[in-house]
Amino acid sequence: MARDSGRAAPGNELSGRFGLPSRQADGDWLDWAEGADELPPLRTTVTVERPRKAMTRNESPDIPFDRSFNAYRGCEHGCIYCFARPTHAWHDLSPGLDFETKLFAKPTGPALLRAEFARAGYRPAVLAMGTNTDPYQPIEREWRITRAVLDLCLETRHPVSVTTKSDRVLMDLDRLAALAGLQLAMAMVSVTTLERKLARSMEPRAAAPHRRLEAIRRLSAAGVPTFVSVSPIIPALTDHELEAILAAAAEAGAWGAFCQPVRLPLEVAPLFERWLHLHAPDRAARVLGAIRAMRGGKLNRAGWFERMQPQGEWGRLLRMRLRMATRRLGLDRPPPELRLDLFAPPHAISPSADRRQRELF
Repeated sequence: MARDSGRAAPGNELSGRFGLPSRQADGDWLDWAEGADELPPLRTTVTVERPRKAMTRNESPDIPFDRSFNAYRGCEHGCIYCFARPTHAWHDLSPGLDFETKLFAKPTGPALLRAEFARAGYRPAVLAMGTNTDPYQPIEREWRITRAVLDLCLETRHPVSVTTKSDRVLMDLDRLAALAGLQLAMAMVSVTTLERKLARSMEPRAAAPHRRLEAIRRLSAAGVPTFVSVSPIIPALTDHELEAILAAAAEAGAWGAFCQPVRLPLEVAPLFERWLHLHAPDRAARVLGAIRAMRGGKLNRAGWFERMQPQGEWGRLLRMRLRMATRRLGLDRPPPELRLDLFAPPHAISPSADRRQRELF
């Protein structure tokens, strides 16, 4: 077993697709001392990003929402399997350690959303947060961008869903509970494993599994419909825990459950392979073989109707196990219908005015 680094990516050696030169890690990721209860402070930089619009639209038949907002680019949680890692290549940054340490924040995002909500002809639908990177990663503690969006949704009665693998979501429990009381909010908490050691190497800066289950418990107790997402499920590595995770989530009061297979697009596949050989060398060949078996002989399939669904015998068994377990545990309920009829357009405010207003505080 390789020495735990406190980060998931083995390094920054991979070249990007847009002229990114090969680069080496600076050594910070080796500073963590094995056996410590908590990871030490790690050097993370945050760059302000000022997009022209904040809402992302999609028409994918694989995704149950048509609009989303991501407060951050890059994610300090550092999950080695994260399908969003390749997006850092657009900034000539590595999908490896750069993705985990060189982050981007969008402080004007809430004002841009306000302008979009105020636009003539805007029709509300569920705004999904946490679809690319986690809205409650550690830097949310300082930036509070996710909280500002929830405040906007509460003000305008706009429906919203939040997906996270952090118990920092409880910082906004009051807002989510208020929205849920109006049938305007639901939450999803990702629990990939109950094994603390595996979680620490695979998702080194995310909340420990027991803290995610506690988040499900408290969100549910506050009236927020909360799903457990056993995603991504990794065959021959985490799939044996499916029923145990579902049982723990049911005991915590989860509304429902679903799971999706691991996706390894572009640069993620070689990063994940190297992580496997470092942290689970005895299982690496079996894990990669199982992933190929459920992906038509490849490590990733990007086509519609296949990227979110496991294929072959692995896929059939996972679907059967999920169906049987959720039915037995009462986790087979569909997502609640969030209300659209309460929406009231806000008064528009420009991002620059919003920034000046923030500076007052």
